[in-house]
Amino acid sequence: MTNALPLSSALKRYFGFDSFKGNQQVIIENLLAGHDTFVLMPTGGGKSLCYQLPAMMMEGTAIVVSPLIALMKNQVDAMRGFCESDCVAHFLNSSLNRAAVEQVKADVVSGKTKLLYVAPESLTKEDNIEFLKQVKISFYAIDEAHCISEWGHDFRPEYRRIRPIVNEIGARPIIALTAAATPKVQHDIQKNLGMNDASLFKSSFNRTNLFYEVRPKTKNIDRDIIRFISQRRGKSGIIYCLSRKKVEELAEFLKVNNIPALPYHAGMDSATRSANQDAFLLEKVDVIVATIAFGMGIDKPDVRYVIHYDMPKSLEGYYQETGRAGRDGGEGHCLTFYAYKDLQKMEKFMQGKPVNEQEIGKQLLLETASYAESSVCRRKSILHYFGEEYAEENCGNCDNCRDTKKKVEAKEDLLAVLDTITALKEKFKADYIIDVLRGHANAKIRDYGHDELEVFGSCQGSDPRHLNAVLRQAILAGYVERDIENYGLLRVSDEGKAFMKKPKSFKIVEDNEFDEEEEEEVKSGSGCAADPQLYAILVALRKKTAAKLDLPPFVIFQEPSLEAMATTYPVTLEELQNIPGVGAGKAKRYGEEFLKVIKTYVEDNEIERPEDLRVRKVPMPGNLKISIIKSIDRKIDLREVASFNGLEFSQLLDNIEAIVNAGNKVNIKYFIDEVLDPDEEEEICDYFRESESDDINEAFADLCPDYSEDEIRLVRIKFLSEYGH
Repeated sequence: MTNALPLSSALKRYFGFDSFKGNQQVIIENLLAGHDTFVLMPTGGGKSLCYQLPAMMMEGTAIVVSPLIALMKNQVDAMRGFCESDCVAHFLNSSLNRAAVEQVKADVVSGKTKLLYVAPESLTKEDNIEFLKQVKISFYAIDEAHCISEWGHDFRPEYRRIRPIVNEIGARPIIALTAAATPKVQHDIQKNLGMNDASLFKSSFNRTNLFYEVRPKTKNIDRDIIRFISQRRGKSGIIYCLSRKKVEELAEFLKVNNIPALPYHAGMDSATRSANQDAFLLEKVDVIVATIAFGMGIDKPDVRYVIHYDMPKSLEGYYQETGRAGRDGGEGHCLTFYAYKDLQKMEKFMQGKPVNEQEIGKQLLLETASYAESSVCRRKSILHYFGEEYAEENCGNCDNCRDTKKKVEAKEDLLAVLDTITALKEKFKADYIIDVLRGHANAKIRDYGHDELEVFGSCQGSDPRHLNAVLRQAILAGYVERDIENYGLLRVSDEGKAFMKKPKSFKIVEDNEFDEEEEEEVKSGSGCAADPQLYAILVALRKKTAAKLDLPPFVIFQEPSLEAMATTYPVTLEELQNIPGVGAGKAKRYGEEFLKVIKTYVEDNEIERPEDLRVRKVPMPGNLKISIIKSIDRKIDLREVASFNGLEFSQLLDNIEAIVNAGNKVNIKYFIDEVLDPDEEEEICDYFRESESDDINEAFADLCPDYSEDEIRLVRIKFLSEYGH
């Protein structure tokens, strides 16, 4: 039985709203009529109301299956805020003690509870099943329904058991809701829940207020993040990291730099997690640094930016996480840092999983890489991924559309791509097709005899990035289709076949460059300094000082230190000591002349110094620093020092380098004498004396295979300790 109150009156009475958003009204009417309902609606579109209002209007209790304890708590708190009694909504999960569980069950049986949130694991417990058989259930709501699909970004095996449990408890209408589902995921959800005949309500995935930006991930990422947030002081933001360790480190780094921030991840105890979440919702802190667990269903409308420190594992995850920005329709900046090597690491983490799972994971990572590297409108790429076409050429609200590139004609290349896909009988993926086009006769191509095909080498000499751009934009244009069911095999569409018969102009923009060489180039130089003119002056002064002392320039100050000086304009010895890689010893020894130059430059150019932009490093724990220094003073084997402190040897070297960069002298010659002959040590020393850079990667490339990276680092530490302080 349904509350006789008209829908618009019920909306006003229970939630205080005067009108529905988007498809909300027709979705609710469909559920009230007793029909299975599938809702695809972007984050911020108002999915929760689609089951909360019907629950209030219908007789009985709605069972809401939700994946996260934090999400349940947030939504129960929100519902209680709309009603006079706390009994209206409860959750049933592992966070409750026995007495609390009994109270929840008593309220449900009494009919006071209209919404009962349960985790899928709780739903499958035998005692809960027996309890729910006694309850009058209005309907089942499956929130975050993408968790059902192996192709979904938060796949949860427990979700696949929901349908059999529902049948056992007692069938009632089902409403499944998700903010991110490709056609493949959508099909999986409907099939698994046994709701193929459900009414589908799909809202546009286009969030016009969100600005999408992808930047190369360089060693200066922390400074970039500080600068980005400092320009948005007082605004709320979320930073997503893939690892718990990075979440903790980055939150601490932000706090040291006077940015109110807290961490959030599944490894924290639930009380701390809840407290940190509430602090963010209540605006006691500006920034939450989190793993992807944070934010599902968190109803904070004014998140002004979402930063991805690491590229997500899938575009669905990316879309949902970025969708937490600007839910009120206001500003929402979505900044992502991309390095292909991060995706390679994620692929390695999949090893040991079932082959099917690995293949799915690889395909999702390829889609993510394609999105990041493409120069096509970000909005167009995202919407295409979710099966929605975007007709505009330029959305005006993403980095690719803001910085448009010149288009190049690629008609002949597209013809070659279509011919090759056809010749290979539509049974191969993009990377294989590009190898055939470029004439790369690897073992697999030779085994299949594809090096004998007429199309083999038809684009010999072409840049693989160009061919990737042709393929990606051919897919967006509808000439090529990716067969999702078969892990991304490419086939020619009907439009593609028509193009082959009657070719026409096909212009593309080249992909963005994210090569390792490109990243290295961005990592250093005046491009990372806020004031290139001052940076150039400081570089010249460093060169002059180094020549006077007969030392390599990097011994005086390393490039990141000069970049920081040209960003924050230190004018006192104390300020100079806060510059990364300087420290008290180096500041006193070399700093006076540099401070004089900076001070004169600031006065001559009437510069207002952005002291709040000074990036401060998180200090090494004092006990660890003291332990390492004391161990070196006592000439203990560094391998034993690493083991004693629970560090890998490379991590110990990181810490010793940090100690030296902070202005402390260390004498590790006793250990170097154990691992290197005097002549070998001298050869590495000579390299750094004559080199203009102290970059370890460059040194290793020049000195391997004669010396290991650790050996080179050891001598570099000794060299900098002797000459840099």
